[in-house]
Amino acid sequence: MTIPFDNSFAALPPDFYTKTAPTPVQAPEMLAWNDALADSLGVTDPDADVFGGNRVPDGAEPLAQLYSGHQFGNYNPQLGDGRAILLGEVLDHTGSRRDIQLKGSGPTPYSRMGDGRAWLGPVLREYVISEAMHALGIPTTRALAAVKTGQAVVREQGPLPGAVLTRVAASHLRVGTFQIFAHRGEIDALATLTDYSIARHHPEADGPLGLLSAVCAAQADLVAAWMSVGFIHGVMNTDNCTISGETIDYGPCAFMDAYHEGRVFSSIDQMGRYAYGNQPRIAVWNMAQLATALIQLFDDKEAAVAQATEIVHAMPDQIQAAWLQRFGAKIGLPDAGTDDISLIEDLLTLMQADGADFTNTFADLGSDKARDHFLQRDAFDAWDTRRKERIGVDASDIMARANPQIIPRNHQIEAMITAAVDGDMGPFQRLMQALSRPFDRDPQFDDLRRPPTEQEIVPATFCGT
Repeated sequence: MTIPFDNSFAALPPDFYTKTAPTPVQAPEMLAWNDALADSLGVTDPDADVFGGNRVPDGAEPLAQLYSGHQFGNYNPQLGDGRAILLGEVLDHTGSRRDIQLKGSGPTPYSRMGDGRAWLGPVLREYVISEAMHALGIPTTRALAAVKTGQAVVREQGPLPGAVLTRVAASHLRVGTFQIFAHRGEIDALATLTDYSIARHHPEADGPLGLLSAVCAAQADLVAAWMSVGFIHGVMNTDNCTISGETIDYGPCAFMDAYHEGRVFSSIDQMGRYAYGNQPRIAVWNMAQLATALIQLFDDKEAAVAQATEIVHAMPDQIQAAWLQRFGAKIGLPDAGTDDISLIEDLLTLMQADGADFTNTFADLGSDKARDHFLQRDAFDAWDTRRKERIGVDASDIMARANPQIIPRNHQIEAMITAAVDGDMGPFQRLMQALSRPFDRDPQFDDLRRPPTEQEIVPATFCGT
């Protein structure tokens, strides 16, 4: 097979990583292969031996990346790729640099006594949800392949079928990548990383504070996009916050069914730090940690702190502007202004009070079906009258482009995983087909639009580590 590697991260000093090969597995079997993504990367063959970790392809320079990070607000001085190995990078058909990484490929020096493996459920979950996010137009890592390993991994539930995910990303550079060198006082390494990040992701940025400003803008747009589709990341630690502005690490993530601002799914988020409505605040907090790291590059730290503070303090307004643009379009306003915030928030308040389904309510706005999502139908009718008066024109095209008809619902993901464990990949393939065109209403997939019954509700999601 051919992978046209063009590696740059491996050319950085060895302080940034440890060269580590994947650990071979017993019986690699290709379960899923992303033809379109493979073509864009110039990857020629779905070779289970390569993407299961049994054979290192020519040109690869496998390594585990080093980083640290704040986990639920507490700083961990060293993390790193504990179950992932970067094979290398390619330039895709647009000339953009893309990482190719194996996730679940065995232990590394950063595994912290973990087995370095992944079981089938989280691998297929990330495959489906990351590709769904891509189809929704939200910046994200992507899935190239899923390989079943033929050997079990042991988790709390007992032995489970093992798997390896091949993840593709603009890079795997995180806020935590900067934090570890700042925390250690390794300023030369921090400067090298900053220059590398600017060249790779934000070439328009002028120095460290220009990089901070660019990353803040990317993260502001990203979190507003999450909010607009009811997505809850679930573990917004700084080691899961990318410099590129892509969504990364789909462990305990979920899409809301019934709308609630305080919705939490992650089993490890006991205090609701990463609840749906807290995500904008946490994005700002994460950028403050990046600022703290980058300030170490300046001799005049007082002046750098003042400038960095101004950049970070501007971020809430950036998020609100992006949020307003997206939610304005969802109700039919392409030019929503601050005077329209109350109109949007009044709808969300009514949705929360009545337990209205987030995706389906917005998808049905502008039709007679919309009021059926509410118990207080007179209240909704009064709100919809206000909306129509504000819009004044037919906005169905605007709303159709802003409101997906279908999302990867938790209960459908769980049913897909259960079937796959039993050897049936049909539900996976059907979900992938339906989610590839999320803004189209296709009657053959109407059952996938249905909210869960009380018995189907998934109350918690798990990391899978």
